[in-house]
Amino acid sequence: MTDLLEADDLTAALKKCPEWEYEKKALTRTVEFEEFMDAIDFVNDLAEIAEEAQHHPDITIRHTKISLKLTTHDVGGVTDLDIALAQRVDNLVD
Repeated sequence: MTDLLEADDLTAALKKCPEWEYEKKALTRTVEFEEFMDAIDFVNDLAEIAEEAQHHPDITIRHTKISLKLTTHDVGGVTDLDIALAQRVDNLVD
């Protein structure tokens, strides 16, 4: 099991993921696409990455906006698993 990130470690990690915000013990990010199918393609690609990592985000789909929430439920907050997945999401978006 992975440990919760301490405040200093979380602050440093968020500098590597500037598109993400920390709120309510989770990382959040919303990504907007031009077309609905682009958003769905993104979710499908993200699903493969999440399954490979065995760490799954909460995903909300609202037409062309995809909202993501990353937290490690087992420990009740953000861990290295969440940071690693956030970075992979950033690479997928870019």
